[in-house]
Amino acid sequence: MTGARLGDVLDVLEAAYPPALAESWDAVGLVCGDPAEPVSRVLVAVDPVPATVHEALDTGAQLLVTHHPLLLRGVHGVPADHPKGQLVHRLVRAGVGLFTAHTNADSADPGVSDALADALGLRVQGPLQPRAAEDLDKIVTFVPVGAATTRVLDALAGAGAGQIGDYSHCAWSTEGIGQFLPHDGAAPAIGRVGELERVTETRLELVLPRGRRRAVIEALRAAHPYEEPAFDLFELAEIPGRQGLGRVGELPGPESLAAFAERAAAALPATAWGVRAAGDPERSIRRVAVCGGAGDSALAAATAADVDAYLTADLRHHPAGEHLLAGTLPGRPTPALVDVAHWASEHPWCEQAAGVIRSALRGTVDVSVSWQRTDPWTVGARAPESPPERTEQ
Repeated sequence: MTGARLGDVLDVLEAAYPPALAESWDAVGLVCGDPAEPVSRVLVAVDPVPATVHEALDTGAQLLVTHHPLLLRGVHGVPADHPKGQLVHRLVRAGVGLFTAHTNADSADPGVSDALADALGLRVQGPLQPRAAEDLDKIVTFVPVGAATTRVLDALAGAGAGQIGDYSHCAWSTEGIGQFLPHDGAAPAIGRVGELERVTETRLELVLPRGRRRAVIEALRAAHPYEEPAFDLFELAEIPGRQGLGRVGELPGPESLAAFAERAAAALPATAWGVRAAGDPERSIRRVAVCGGAGDSALAAATAADVDAYLTADLRHHPAGEHLLAGTLPGRPTPALVDVAHWASEHPWCEQAAGVIRSALRGTVDVSVSWQRTDPWTVGARAPESPPERTEQ
């Protein structure tokens, strides 16, 4: 099998999980490794820990892709006698790269929560906390009918206007009559000073990224035949996009909360933490919100989404209790809660990321998923259902 370069794999991953989606506090991207080096085998895991680093080296992988960062908080060095530094040294000495896709993978479409929803059998409808789509303007201008219309449209498109998805030169045009009266000092391209001129014109409308506003206006003025081209510029309303944290979806049919908890336990990797739910066990569950990783910050969003249950990880005692208490007020139902292990909620993403690499680098890279349980909790115990009888001394 002919290997690709490490940089080829990075390009694929960054296209699927754009670094720009990462939160400002996050640390994503290439931690170590040479983009020019060949790669024939990749291992994908949730955590960059000794077990997964050893697995990468043991299986001959040249790249370890993880969801969680190794160096999330600022460091001043990676000495080999430090636990994290030791991992970096092991990787570098073995010629193995480490790449992280964290909150950018959380917000991507599809991303971590899509993989979680798919594992649970949910039909995804959209993000729980959507990110705004790109800020857009709309420019409207008026050009004499004829060759000038094509010239101006091409100039606007070249400056970044009229790009929608995989299409360029997207525009709406209609014809009408424009009029103007040139005064002394004007140098009209059409008409004479002091005479009212009426011209058949094409009205062009194109959307543009707000960041391209200046370039588009400059292109319009340079290409337009008029000395002073007329145009309108509108800021378009913010539109929720498909990217963002969490997902909202539906089960194939309604089932009890107890059954949904069992569904989660069967769908996700087993952990000592297991699966626990808060709410009436017989409550009917159909519409569900999920968020891979720690998701108690999205409790209010789950309530606003009008879902029957919210599944996430690392739910804390007080936020969960206050959430349930709020649901006891008349007319203010809150979703039941299902709490799973952090690692288990994000493990389905590993196969998603592996599939992204396999699909893009068809047959040139062997990609595997680590199934080592790197959840930090290793022992689970449950007290008896009823306490033992106390005997009098």
